[in-house]
Amino acid sequence: MKIKANDIQINYELSGRDGAPVVMLSHSLASSLVMWNPQLDVLESKFKVLRYDTRGHGDSDAPEGKYTLELLAADAVALMDALGIDAVHFVGLSMGGMIGQNLALDHGNRLKSLTLCDTAAIMPDEAQPIWQQRIAAAREKGLQDQVAETLERWFTPEYLSQKSPRGELIRRQILATPVAGYIGCSEAIRDLDNLKRLSEINLPTLIMVGEEDPGTPVAASEAMQERIDGSELVVLPAARHLSNIEQSGAFNEALMGFLLKD
Repeated sequence: MKIKANDIQINYELSGRDGAPVVMLSHSLASSLVMWNPQLDVLESKFKVLRYDTRGHGDSDAPEGKYTLELLAADAVALMDALGIDAVHFVGLSMGGMIGQNLALDHGNRLKSLTLCDTAAIMPDEAQPIWQQRIAAAREKGLQDQVAETLERWFTPEYLSQKSPRGELIRRQILATPVAGYIGCSEAIRDLDNLKRLSEINLPTLIMVGEEDPGTPVAASEAMQERIDGSELVVLPAARHLSNIEQSGAFNEALMGFLLKD
């Protein structure tokens, strides 16, 4: 379904138990709400589940122009407002985790808890040329030439060799991402700089990361845990960047254990 929020049409799905607390899921760059398919059944058994396509992705609008993490967080708040939802348990992976940080920092009253998956709080200087190259390549040629290297960052060789339908779905999602949305969100990610503010977060927080994640490594999650008081860190073996897909069983167990705590 689509609804107008923050001056764009945002595509979303709302499912699960009526009257239950809401878990809001925010996906990675170059994906869509279907990234969360492996979590849906287990979450729906206990919660109302709100999945949405980030600005520039999936079936949400992809306007040209500058995107920022503050804008993407404002989109999430506007979506909650449009649906009449006061507060959520927010779960974000990669870019979604960056959006979650901004929500916790600037709209903390709208969150009941925060789960940050395979993400980081600052983009190091050495990563700036990499993002510039990706943006330039997308602007010139689209995303076709970036698919293989993206999948290699996101999944272990062992998982890719299985040719899983879930992996194939992600490949199609990368190719389907509008170039304007990819560029806008990449620029927002490139400018990520939340690390010094993380100590301001005062929410129950779970941090999860694939042990072999090359893009947002375990050290990035450890840096977040050090700064968010009382946060928990779970490292998932045999997983790279999309740990929710590659190790969905362990991911779901850790997530549900956190969300169902008294």
